[in-house]
Amino acid sequence: MHSLIHRHNLYDLLHRSAARYPEKIAVISPTCRLTYREWEWAAKNMAQYLFQQGFHKGDKIAVDARNSAEYATLIFAAAQLGVILVPINFMLSAHEIAYILSHAEVDGIISDREFTERIDRAILLQPDLAPLTHRLFVLIPLEEARGWETFPALSSLASSPSFTDFPVDGPSGDDLAQILYTSGTESRPKGVMLTHSNLIHEYVSVVIDGGFSADDIVLHALPFYHSAQQHVFLGPYTYLGATHVITSMPRPDIILPLIAEERVTEFFAPPTVWISLLRSPLFDQYDLSSLTKGHYGAAIMPKEILLELSRRLPHTQFWNFYGQTEIAPLATVLKPQDQLRKLGSCGQPALNVETILLDEHNHPVPCNEIGEICHRSPHIMPGYYRDPEKTQEVFQGGWFHSGDLGIMDEEGYLTVVDRKKDMIKTGGENVASREVEEVIYQLPGIFEVAVIGVPDPYWIEKVVAVVVLKDGTTMSPSDIIAWCRKHLAPYKVPKEVMIASSLPKNPTGKILKRELRRTISEDPGQISKA
Repeated sequence: MHSLIHRHNLYDLLHRSAARYPEKIAVISPTCRLTYREWEWAAKNMAQYLFQQGFHKGDKIAVDARNSAEYATLIFAAAQLGVILVPINFMLSAHEIAYILSHAEVDGIISDREFTERIDRAILLQPDLAPLTHRLFVLIPLEEARGWETFPALSSLASSPSFTDFPVDGPSGDDLAQILYTSGTESRPKGVMLTHSNLIHEYVSVVIDGGFSADDIVLHALPFYHSAQQHVFLGPYTYLGATHVITSMPRPDIILPLIAEERVTEFFAPPTVWISLLRSPLFDQYDLSSLTKGHYGAAIMPKEILLELSRRLPHTQFWNFYGQTEIAPLATVLKPQDQLRKLGSCGQPALNVETILLDEHNHPVPCNEIGEICHRSPHIMPGYYRDPEKTQEVFQGGWFHSGDLGIMDEEGYLTVVDRKKDMIKTGGENVASREVEEVIYQLPGIFEVAVIGVPDPYWIEKVVAVVVLKDGTTMSPSDIIAWCRKHLAPYKVPKEVMIASSLPKNPTGKILKRELRRTISEDPGQISKA
């Protein structure tokens, strides 16, 4: 009984908003409009369905799906039951998915119909995944898939409180809510464990520092599998009782009409998507005056684009959010009044975050000097799933070590200057250079390869591979790109491959990637002459 009195989990956020605003529109999607009362009914009925299918508190379910009202509902249904969700990036290959399913030790899989065949292939790749063939579910029952069960229609789940109570008190704040796999600096992704308490503490920081309001109408176009869309926008805005407009693709021909038709007040996207909106011939054809809040993250907004947004959306204020999955994911915020004054900065630590820059000996560095960005916060994960060594590595000295390098000025504003272990952020997605390198190294005839991120006007950073071939080997850049397409998610495939005679190294033989970036940006012709 004591645990019930103090319980505070993700489902409780929806439950309390439904109590405050039962008749308010909660969800707008291509297939439905639900009030908060109906949305809670749907979540409770979906939790009951999962329970009837044999899922219990502590079980893990992978989700491979595009944004939908059903996906949003599943997040809160799982939370009520105490099931741990493992969101899957739907752009991953069958090999990449197989690793995650096996490493996470999932007990079931929920998917959109379009991804079921790829998951079937993934299961065949890992013998230990064979039991999952009996626990496969299609989330949206529009089209059945062979061997897969289908969920009840959301309209029926939301139509009445037909559920019966099941014997569970729900998770506590310290229980795991989700395991999110992030493309870290190693060749294999790491499973970031996040508790209900981690997430709710982060939601409070987001609401306070992001200018959120219960009156907002929020457009969700970036995927829910990503911690930013789900845990900086869907979760916090449900906590407040705002209205969610959900779409499955961040395309200008979808986003711009929705903003106008639904009078959307808030939209989040990485700079690449904001750029695509500005370049769309549809931009000036719609009334976007309702949009008062714009948020961006995953990369710094180019100055010219920020100025153009300010000019063409004069009624919109902008925030820059910086962080990573391990901190649930918000760490720092650059607010509207600082967008031009602190151009290029990612702002100051969020409400529940303490940020410091440390040197290689874990000593604080002075203002305006480079150090590793480290945090303390109740947002921060308890650790990586089944990886105590990596957990210990990032928790050295009583701080979470982000792996990013930055500079902090006299006013406490942070600027990210490099990635300690060569993470590439392209189009809002993380790409581990080592993962791409290992795929390229599998090609016969490869002597050396270095994969780096190079500034790009659209992708912000594009993935570039610089390759040295073995003597006597003939191979074209297109051959290498074709190989990568077979083994990597599309966003990880190099946009460009450059053939070089050698790679720059320091006296110990370490490849100097920073030197490669400089050479490519200043005189790419020098690469082939090296």
